[in-house]
Amino acid sequence: MSIDIGRLEGELLQMSTEGAPGREFCEAIAELARTGRFAQLKEILPGIVYDELCQRYRQNPAAFVAGWQMLAREMRQGFIQHARQRLTSLTRLQQAENGAAAPAWQEIQRALDGQQNDLLRAAFALEMLELVEPAVFRATHLRECVVASSSSEEADRYLDEATRCYFFGMFTACAVMCRSVLEEAIKQRLPATLTRQIGTRYRNAATLGNLLHEVNNNLLLTGIDAEFPQVANQVNDTGKKAVHQGLLSEDEARGCLQNARRALQLLLC
Repeated sequence: MSIDIGRLEGELLQMSTEGAPGREFCEAIAELARTGRFAQLKEILPGIVYDELCQRYRQNPAAFVAGWQMLAREMRQGFIQHARQRLTSLTRLQQAENGAAAPAWQEIQRALDGQQNDLLRAAFALEMLELVEPAVFRATHLRECVVASSSSEEADRYLDEATRCYFFGMFTACAVMCRSVLEEAIKQRLPATLTRQIGTRYRNAATLGNLLHEVNNNLLLTGIDAEFPQVANQVNDTGKKAVHQGLLSEDEARGCLQNARRALQLLLC
């Protein structure tokens, strides 16, 4: 079965514009005003809102109807952009005062969407669909990571999260999680005597670099493959770059993840 992502995106856009929050509300007000049934809104709207709308309607009925029809069109046409803005407002810093007031249709749409959350739902749905094809392509660069012995549930979860970060384009987070994978796996692999020594030496706060130093100095005691420290150090270097020097590229993240998986195979052989 072939899954057409473009078709899914098209259908989602169609559903989103047809069901844009506030569109039916604005169209209903415009239609009641146009057909002389404005008074029916009195049973629906709060008194203060009805009185204000009624005053505007009496001043210029034609302009009132045209204005609400325009709001309905703007809500439909601008819904996707507004949905993306709604999501971005949660992921980035927002200035307390930016000096720019939101358009009236956006204010109404946000107010009406307060309980339904269709703005966020549409934004997430579109974002997830846009991630599918790039994620599939990135996944083709990986093979199953087969090891001879298990590590821990926590290490598996770290590896799962690191890999998904790579799939979905969070490259810097991927490298950070790769370090966590190796830290956890090494701790599970060390003999108890060495674990106690490391805990004392580093006051139970050993970093991946500290652990790799100890492993390299105690290869016979640990029984770990001699190639492991070299590969793991590459992961540590990329992870430190991610933490201290800035955002990573896709190639850097992929290399880090592949090295982490190779290191796990060497560690758990």
